[in-house]
Amino acid sequence: MIAVGLDGFSKGWVAVTIDGDRRTISFHSDIAGALTRPFDRAGIDIPIGLTDDGERDCDLLARARLRPHTSRVFAGARRWLWQQFDEPDLANAEALRRGQTRVSRQLWHLGKKIMEVDGFVRANATRDIREVHPELVFLQLNSGEPLPRKKSEEGDALRRRLLKRSGFREIDRWQTEVRTGTGAKRDDVLDACAVALAAREPCGSVPEAPPRDAYDLPMQIWF
Repeated sequence: MIAVGLDGFSKGWVAVTIDGDRRTISFHSDIAGALTRPFDRAGIDIPIGLTDDGERDCDLLARARLRPHTSRVFAGARRWLWQQFDEPDLANAEALRRGQTRVSRQLWHLGKKIMEVDGFVRANATRDIREVHPELVFLQLNSGEPLPRKKSEEGDALRRRLLKRSGFREIDRWQTEVRTGTGAKRDDVLDACAVALAAREPCGSVPEAPPRDAYDLPMQIWF
């Protein structure tokens, strides 16, 4: 099967494709370009399936698995935040008026990509496109042992070793190549590889039987 793993960065998307024993990396400005080639299953490190109040069981379950590193899962995405507001302070004022939690600055800046993926997935309902969290994949690869921060030297090295064991022999070269002007960072490449592994052969999901949002999208994180 052909599996694709996608991770977002400032200028677009890192796409890692696994096709049999062949593994390739590419960089794209938008999600449609990243998924223009045929694939059997794609994984994306972005929320898919959203509630009106930003509360999803899959986020809570993912955080529980990643404890003590619960902050590695961004929660609280809501369509109306970015449909109705261009500025986070106004969005948060409305969230508080509705009795909801505020959106973090980190999550706010992911809004453009969240809405891009939301529109693409809704328009391509027959294609197998799943939400994947790379930290859950790395946790699985590391036998359930929590990993150091991915931007630390130790965390980067451990994730590279885990990916090499999983067949990514070119990971060192790929990480070097991202410095040549793509705009992607070293950890974006690591995350896209992990997402591709889960797209090719998922080990599980949280929850196993997901609820669906107002557009019938499953709120489920794979790993």
